[in-house]
Amino acid sequence: MGIKAFNHGDDFVNKFVRAIVSDSTGLDAVTPAPDGSGLTATGGVISDYTDGPAVYRAHIFTSSGTFSVSAPGDFGDTVEYLVVAGGGSGGADDGGGGGAGGFRTGTGLPVSTSPGSYTVTIGAGGATAVQPAHGSNGSNTVFSSITSTGGGGGGFRSDTDTSAGRRGADGGSGGGGAISAPGAASGAGGAGNTPPTSPSQGNPGGSSASPPSGPVYGGGGGGGAGAPGGNGTNTAGGAGGAGTASTYAFGPGNPVTYAGGGGGAARGAPQGGVGGAGGGGAGAPSGNATPGTFATGGGGGGSAFPSGNSGAGGSGIVVVRYQIAQLTATAKATGGAISYYGGKTIHTFTNSGDFNVTNGPISAEFFIVAGGGGAGFDASGGGGGGGVVHHPGLTVGPGPYAVTIGSGGAGSTSQPVKGSDGVDSSIAFPTTYTAYRGGGGGSRTSTPGNPGGSGGGGGRSGGTGGSATQPAANPGATEYGNAGGSAGDYGAGGGGAGNAGQPYPSNTAVGWGGIGIQAPSSFRDPTSAYGGSIPGTPGNAWGFAGGGGGGGATASVESYGGAYGPGGRIPGGPYYGGGTGAIDPPATTENNTDGQTNTGGGGGGGNNGPDAIGGNGGSGIVLIAYPT
Repeated sequence: MGIKAFNHGDDFVNKFVRAIVSDSTGLDAVTPAPDGSGLTATGGVISDYTDGPAVYRAHIFTSSGTFSVSAPGDFGDTVEYLVVAGGGSGGADDGGGGGAGGFRTGTGLPVSTSPGSYTVTIGAGGATAVQPAHGSNGSNTVFSSITSTGGGGGGFRSDTDTSAGRRGADGGSGGGGAISAPGAASGAGGAGNTPPTSPSQGNPGGSSASPPSGPVYGGGGGGGAGAPGGNGTNTAGGAGGAGTASTYAFGPGNPVTYAGGGGGAARGAPQGGVGGAGGGGAGAPSGNATPGTFATGGGGGGSAFPSGNSGAGGSGIVVVRYQIAQLTATAKATGGAISYYGGKTIHTFTNSGDFNVTNGPISAEFFIVAGGGGAGFDASGGGGGGGVVHHPGLTVGPGPYAVTIGSGGAGSTSQPVKGSDGVDSSIAFPTTYTAYRGGGGGSRTSTPGNPGGSGGGGGRSGGTGGSATQPAANPGATEYGNAGGSAGDYGAGGGGAGNAGQPYPSNTAVGWGGIGIQAPSSFRDPTSAYGGSIPGTPGNAWGFAGGGGGGGATASVESYGGAYGPGGRIPGGPYYGGGTGAIDPPATTENNTDGQTNTGGGGGGGNNGPDAIGGNGGSGIVLIAYPT
């Protein structure tokens, strides 16, 4: 057979085929093409799946890197690609939605071993616009000869109310136009597919209401890969244009929609324009708008006068896929990113979808992590890590079974609001198994941390930590979660799956977030890169989840030689996805951070200065494994 693995010297397909031959309940047979080998390549996160009789390998890049080819293959020396740029941010001050990043997909792109290395540059989303300001364009994403253009920023209504300021920017998809003053011309949407490509990489943004005369002033929605942005009206902000679905990352059973436009602001309405399917953020009638989703190229939502910042654009993504084998039967199940390690087939869900047993029953081991809690405001408590549920093996027949990935809770942006709780993650087997959400951290004037799978840390001035709770029944499973720490003058750490959040101990430190746990050995495929990590640790240094966010403090802590609250760790020890707490400048430059995506990490607590806003919690993850 001779298909070589991409990492660690594993001959992946040889092992895969030997497992099939020795296990009649797995795939029935493999029919290779002449010599039977696919490309030998490295880079990104690997997803292997079937598409009809063909077995594909996808390399998924959510951060910049290199796709390297070291040996040609017998299925052809070309690849298929998906290249999505960063989305534009929405406008701040009656703003239009941000345009989605350019979306380009194609087949037959030649690759070779000379030079063999192809740089992948992932475009960042446009930065949040602070009132009053025009949205920023997203950055380009590049793979080999393919460039997708960043989405256009949304327009804004400035004091001078110029047509140029109101107009959405051009880009892969155009930004939406901003709300205009009564009697003035509407804000026009920016052009999409700029510069032109064929097929088109995006659509134009929508225009604002013209002229606003009703009770609601609606900004235009940003354009999406699949549709233009909606126009704002006197009843609502324009919806972001819909994105486009692709099966390249996870196969035909799990299409993912990318490059949705951001919704326009709507002053005077109960809500802004909805974000387009594919990661577009929603517009806001007041307060902060919703950002575009990570690794989708979604545009950010526009924010309305008189307060609130726009949503940042979502970062881009590159997926490169090619055929590695030919099958005469299908795998035992579909759903998520599929990989093979240690005699197990592993399904990794970083987004909600269906798990469907197609050749069973199977004995499914699973590991569920809920979304982490958001941190509080102003020298506040860190968010609690998402609860964790592990089951060693459950007999599962034909599905499909819904898998839900909980999002992280939002950090608090003002007093007296606490950080928001995360969202539950679950698998809807005949008995539903649920990991409970991480608790939000306490704020300065609303001090107790919320209960959760792991509780949020207490906020400044004596807030108690939230308790750990798992209200769902999970028969046969082990549940992990701990309480948040209690605060004194400064914030305490959120609880983690491995231990409790550290209380505020003295005027020399703030609370560390509780440590999380590592996924069981069945799931530790070293070629995967989901989950938190231990920096500097070789081997299976990933798959750590459920860390609590660190507490925040004022600058006076440093005058006593104290340290900021590190998220999800112990002194000198591992990280588990928890965000870091902040301390005021100028005593330190430490800023708080969000919980890490797909770890259920709690957000880091805010300080008493410019980083008073709490960090957001990280989204959860679901892993399912069964014998290959």
